[in-house]
Amino acid sequence: MICRNECAGCGEEPIEALYQRLEEVLEKYKDKDGALIPVLQMAQGIFGYLPEEAMKRIALSLGKSYSYVAGVVGFYSYFTTVPRGRHVIRVCLGTACYVRGGQRILESLKQKLAIDVGETTYDKQFTLEVGRCFGACGLAPVVMVYEVVHHRVKESLVENILEQYRDKKVSTVK
Repeated sequence: MICRNECAGCGEEPIEALYQRLEEVLEKYKDKDGALIPVLQMAQGIFGYLPEEAMKRIALSLGKSYSYVAGVVGFYSYFTTVPRGRHVIRVCLGTACYVRGGQRILESLKQKLAIDVGETTYDKQFTLEVGRCFGACGLAPVVMVYEVVHHRVKESLVENILEQYRDKKVSTVK
């Protein structure tokens, strides 16, 4: 997560350090064709989302207009301009998962987390997202947290899945 305070010892990286990391990426990619998508991916990895200031720096460095960069970010569902929780939970609603109860799993998560799809819990622990197919149809219904695939999920298992990640201090932001 991002530390916006001048505190020490909170375990979060100061915003200035994150922008320094972005500048290092921009220096490496500024003269490469087709760099926009990879740079946006790396920037999202650094910040956990794409802040407006980061997108402006990317546009300037790569010689693109801000509106072009923002348009690319808006087009691809992978990118987000909204801060995410420490743990991003993705529920598959592809055909196999949907038929085998994926929608019920999603509703259970929404109820237990008290958020809707695309939202983050008040404590910044969880963000809930939907995917269309994770390529694990034989294991349906599937829920992913990070790159961990939870398979054959039942409503009765939702709380156990959440407990595996709740209150952990490990951040998904690198």
